[in-house]
Amino acid sequence: MDATTGLPLLTPFGGYVVYMRAWAHRSWRIGAGTVETGDGVRRVVLVAERPEPVVEGLPADASWVDRVVAVTGWDAGGRTRTIDWAAVEERLGTPLPGDYKRLAEIFGEGVFGGFLSLYVPGPVVPGMDFADHADGPAQSASREGVDLWPPYDMHPAPGGLLQWGGSEQEGQFCWLTEGDDPDAWPVLSCDAVPGSWHRFDGSAAEFVFRLLTERGHPFSTARYFDAHWFESHES
Repeated sequence: MDATTGLPLLTPFGGYVVYMRAWAHRSWRIGAGTVETGDGVRRVVLVAERPEPVVEGLPADASWVDRVVAVTGWDAGGRTRTIDWAAVEERLGTPLPGDYKRLAEIFGEGVFGGFLSLYVPGPVVPGMDFADHADGPAQSASREGVDLWPPYDMHPAPGGLLQWGGSEQEGQFCWLTEGDDPDAWPVLSCDAVPGSWHRFDGSAAEFVFRLLTERGHPFSTARYFDAHWFESHES
C-alpha cells in the first residue's frame, strides 16, 4: 500500500487499525473500518484525497487493459481472480476476447467511473453474472418469440449480440459476434432509447478507456468528471 492506494487512510491511526476497507470514488479514497482505542474497538470512516492517476510513461505499445489499469490507478494488491474460462466458454458455445478476460481477472466485479458495470463470471452481487446476462435473455426471447435488441439478434444466433456490461441508466454494452476471431469483435452499445445503437470498432478495454478519458465518446464520463476510477464490488 502506498499514497496512491490508500495509505493516507491508515496514517491517523497507525498500528491501531484493526480492519480497513477502502475504495476509490472520483478524486477521493474512502475508508471504513475499525480501530483500537482506549475505550475498545471503534468504528471509523475516513476520506482522503486520491492522487490523480496518469497514463504518461506507459510504453507506446501498452495494451488497452494496461491503460485502463493506469488511468484508474487500480491496484489489485498483486491478486487476480481465477476464472474457469473453459467452463464459461463451453456454456456459451464460443471463445471470448482475450482483453475482456484480462479485465475480468484484474478488476473483477465493479463499476468504471461510477457508470459502466463490468459483468464477470461468479459475481458477488446477484444479477451481475456475465454468463447469465449472455444466455438468459436470449433463452427468454426465444421462448416468448420477441426481439429484445432489434435490429440485431442475440447470441447464440450467428453474429448475435453478447452483453459484457451495463449501466443503471439502462445502457447495454455488447459484442457483435461477427467472424471467427473474438478479439476482432466490435462493441455495440445503446442507452434506454430503442434502436440507439453505437458501433465501436475496437476492444472492450479500449472502449472503457475512451469512455473514461474522451469527452467525445458517446457514453463519456470525462464530460462530467476529471477523475477516473474503478469501484470494486468485491472485498
